[in-house]
Amino acid sequence: MLVLRALGLGDLLAGVPALRGLRRAFPGWEIVLAGPEALAGPVAASGAVDRLLPASAPGRAVPTRLDWTGPPPELAVDLHGSGPSSHLLLARLRPRRLWAFAHPGTPAITGPEWRADEHERERWCRLLGFHGVAADPGDLRLAPPAGPSPAPGAVVLHPGADAGSRRWPAERYAAVAGELLRRGHRVALTGGPGEDGLLGRVVSALPPGPRPLVYAGGLPYPELAALSAGAAAVVSGDTGIAHLAVAYGTPSVTLFGPVSPRRWGPPPGTRHIALWRPGPPGEPSGDPHGQDPDPRLLRLRPEDVLKALDEHPEVVRP
Repeated sequence: MLVLRALGLGDLLAGVPALRGLRRAFPGWEIVLAGPEALAGPVAASGAVDRLLPASAPGRAVPTRLDWTGPPPELAVDLHGSGPSSHLLLARLRPRRLWAFAHPGTPAITGPEWRADEHERERWCRLLGFHGVAADPGDLRLAPPAGPSPAPGAVVLHPGADAGSRRWPAERYAAVAGELLRRGHRVALTGGPGEDGLLGRVVSALPPGPRPLVYAGGLPYPELAALSAGAAAVVSGDTGIAHLAVAYGTPSVTLFGPVSPRRWGPPPGTRHIALWRPGPPGEPSGDPHGQDPDPRLLRLRPEDVLKALDEHPEVVRP
């Protein structure tokens, strides 16, 4: 079986329930996931995939080709997109069966209708349900990482995101970090590859006093996983580390905008708090891949984050 989900860390983790549904339904099959080679760690941690076929494209595009060798797959499953680009990429391999959402551009494929406002985890489980495979959208926890956290008990602040529209301003992260440090919390700042300048702006905006631990350059997955799993809390925008906190059951506060937590938010409960300030009725939808911080995100203030941490029932106080 070949499964296509050549997207980022958060996308992969949101797809884990569907991958596990496939694993249970096809216990004797080899499941190959076409996805970025950098995600080998979380792919292995999912326990649902036998082999990773490296595949990626800039942004959220569909890869132009797959380096599949050998006979055609018995089954190809499109967990990547809604339309012809990803459908045809898999169809070119001539699988015996192809599961995907219905689209007028690929009328030969029988599948359920795509729903734009559906939660990401539920969407792919519904696709499998159409074909008789049960998958639980809540089945997303990962086993604890093997290694120790580099900063156990720290509040992890992650100011980065793939797009500027989902990046809360650096000075606001600095305000949160400074207040947490003043209260005696251990604070760790993380960033992905290419985000060292962003971390530097957060540090430069800090008030005088204690300083956070800074993990620049993009931590390797084993260290990032251990840091997230061992944190007192994870504070971030709508990006991969927020999903990692959910996967490891770490208390979290996630700042949403422009996309609602109804589509990408954590499961219900008290462990994961989603901050969201929608605008007045009729406000235009924001671009989740835009360059500038979305107005919905900018409505959130440092005091909102601190209040959420203060009232969080599972955050350990210093």
